[in-house]
Amino acid sequence: MKISSFVLFMLLCAATYVEHASAHGVQPLSKIAIHKATVALDEKAYVRANPTLLGLKVQNREIVTVQFSSPNPSPDDWIGVFSPANFSAATCNASDPKVRPPVIRTAPIKFQYANFSSAYARTGNGSLRLLLINQRSDFSFALFSGGLSNPKLVAVSNTVAFVNPKAPVYPRIAQGKSWNEMAIKWTSGYGIDEAVPFVEWGLQGGVMTRSPAGTVSYTSRTVCGAPARTVGWRDPGYIHVCSLKELWPNLVYVYRLGHKLSNGTYVYSEFYSFKASPYPGQNSLQRVVIFGDMGKGELDGSNEYNNYQQGALNTTMQLMNDLENIDIVFHIGDIVNANGYLSQWDQFTAQVEPIASTVPYMTASGNHERDWPDTGSFYATLDSGGECGVPLHYTFYVPAENSAKRWYSTDYGMFKFCIADSEQDWREGSDQYKFIEQCFATADRSKQPWLIFLAHRVLGYSSGSLYALEGSFGEPMGRSGLQKLWQKYRVDIAIYGHVHNYERTCPIYENICTMQEKQHYKGALNGTIHVVAGGGGASLAKFSTFQPNWSIFRDYDYGFVKLTAFNQTDMLFEYKRSSDGKVHDSFTISRDYQDILTCTIDSCPGITLAS
Repeated sequence: MKISSFVLFMLLCAATYVEHASAHGVQPLSKIAIHKATVALDEKAYVRANPTLLGLKVQNREIVTVQFSSPNPSPDDWIGVFSPANFSAATCNASDPKVRPPVIRTAPIKFQYANFSSAYARTGNGSLRLLLINQRSDFSFALFSGGLSNPKLVAVSNTVAFVNPKAPVYPRIAQGKSWNEMAIKWTSGYGIDEAVPFVEWGLQGGVMTRSPAGTVSYTSRTVCGAPARTVGWRDPGYIHVCSLKELWPNLVYVYRLGHKLSNGTYVYSEFYSFKASPYPGQNSLQRVVIFGDMGKGELDGSNEYNNYQQGALNTTMQLMNDLENIDIVFHIGDIVNANGYLSQWDQFTAQVEPIASTVPYMTASGNHERDWPDTGSFYATLDSGGECGVPLHYTFYVPAENSAKRWYSTDYGMFKFCIADSEQDWREGSDQYKFIEQCFATADRSKQPWLIFLAHRVLGYSSGSLYALEGSFGEPMGRSGLQKLWQKYRVDIAIYGHVHNYERTCPIYENICTMQEKQHYKGALNGTIHVVAGGGGASLAKFSTFQPNWSIFRDYDYGFVKLTAFNQTDMLFEYKRSSDGKVHDSFTISRDYQDILTCTIDSCPGITLAS
């Protein structure tokens, strides 16, 4: 497998982020009162950034050295990275002519305290090395005094930019609506009037062909509220999607992203590759990784982000290191935790590019993507920061009948996955409930013995402290309607995010363990094993002091789940910590097809003498 320069860069930086940090769970950019910023330019202060032209060696990312000086240094001075480089509010239209507009129109895309450069507080001179990714515009760096709550603009740098800011970047592949399709999404700065997008692809070593792609985008009026509509808004560029069809199972394909410009010239990305999915029911080695709530980390030492989502980089690194042993990834909600700061979606797609460009990267909707009052979300919270599901909808493909309703099913060899959208109504009688039952009912267990249910919120069991305080030990009303479906259709494992830790239950039905075995399950489970895998990277969540009898294993740490189907009768479940990649919990399931058919409590229709 080809290792990109970004992968090598992450490998060099990885050791820095293995230790635990105090996590607080607040979006760092939201701490900056940018709407209160004032101008206090000091002719004796300066900010200088080098190099000024980026992407000469690596197209999409580069480290910039930022040197700065202030005659009145303070420990709470900070450097903000702005893109576009002109961040003056004078460049945008006032939303209300009666209200005096702010001096600065948008939050920075990242920031770092000037004192991170150890000599700054003493000498007034400092230097930072900041990683920039290609985000379709130029960049500038600004020095602020007054801390985050009362920012005063002291100095602004020169402008830096990538050679081609509009270049096609950050491909994300996903299972299509058929097992032999692969959808590819990517981002660029080329609108439909400037260029024709396409994917050039073919079997490794074979003839290449071109398939056309569609182009979409959205505006600040598409999202639903602040900060996504205000200081968090950043133009998302153009999102392109292309479906590659009639793929041969298990064969390796290579591809690159392309745009034919109006002047007849072409712009290409680098080459990528993926392995096509196995035929449904195919008896072969199949490996699946599942986690929730990872979010974005920072490789350049931006300590605010590493406190916010300290485990994100470790999880990303572990998946990259083991990518040759991963066939498909499910990130089940709270994808970026941008919370309305839209620049972070680009940053996240850059972070996971080595993974998402190589194996299907499937997503589910979480509260930090979807929830916003009066938008149809089941929970009327402000958790999405006004995004109301829009950036997720445009950024990541899912094979849903209606991608605004992100519940869907997908086949991967011997696995059948039913993915719920926990942020929309899942109660009995709802459209989603009907979908879930149909997904379970259409699983041909003779070919796909491993039936897996995925959702963001814990619709099953969790002893996280929040749920314990509510007395529900899971999402209220979640189990009441769904558990009879899990039992009737003999769902093997249900996996959730939302609670930022790891927990595994016994095979369970109606709060009662159906088996006492904990590691080597043989024959019929007679219940469903419920797993919380919400420790992808966001700040950890505590458990209740009381551990219920059904809770077999709990871990207050970052990690992810890996399922390995060896054949149609044997599967291995592993929980790995992100800090070391080692297995800290595991179990196996060994059974025959007859064991799936075996009746247990409430899994078969009642039998009478008349029948």
